[in-house]
Amino acid sequence: MFDALLRPLIDPVLDRMGAALVRVGIGANPVSLAGAASGALAGVAIGLGQPLAGLVLVLASRLLDGLDGAIARVKGPTDFGGYLDIVSDYVFYLAVPLGFGLAAPGNLPFALLLVATFTLTAVSFLAYAALAAKRGLETRAHGLKSFFYSTGLAEGAETLLAFILMCLWPAGFPVIASIVAGLCLLTVIQRSVIAWRVFR
Repeated sequence: MFDALLRPLIDPVLDRMGAALVRVGIGANPVSLAGAASGALAGVAIGLGQPLAGLVLVLASRLLDGLDGAIARVKGPTDFGGYLDIVSDYVFYLAVPLGFGLAAPGNLPFALLLVATFTLTAVSFLAYAALAAKRGLETRAHGLKSFFYSTGLAEGAETLLAFILMCLWPAGFPVIASIVAGLCLLTVIQRSVIAWRVFR
């Protein structure tokens, strides 16, 4: 929901950092993989009862996720880079709730609910992107991307905020996860309505 609004504020900073990384020979794909690794390790740290360490890794993962796009904007995007970016994102999106699910038995149903709704959101997002590509549709609302990014209520900024709150307030995980799951379901409904209007 807020991703497109935040991009003009965040992208100039990331672009300068990305250009510096390109000058020392660092490409986008290794940065994407480092972001995925940081996201996975965040889940491990949280599962081991270290939510503040998890928070540091969550923030590192999202910084790396922003930097891979900045590098791609300098060097030029590739189809494999776009694929790797979205896979890395979902390593992060699934690892964190699973970490909270392992950290406390009472969290597990809410972690599974969140993973399920993240999966539904991903399916709707990627199905929309595939059909948009088939019809030659394009958008720059989320910056230069390898495929069509459809807007929704639950996007990266909202998810990051929720994960930060979870790490700072682990006991609130069930409440926060339930709210995010509801936003994900609304996003799927919203995207499905838009798809019906555009693709029928």
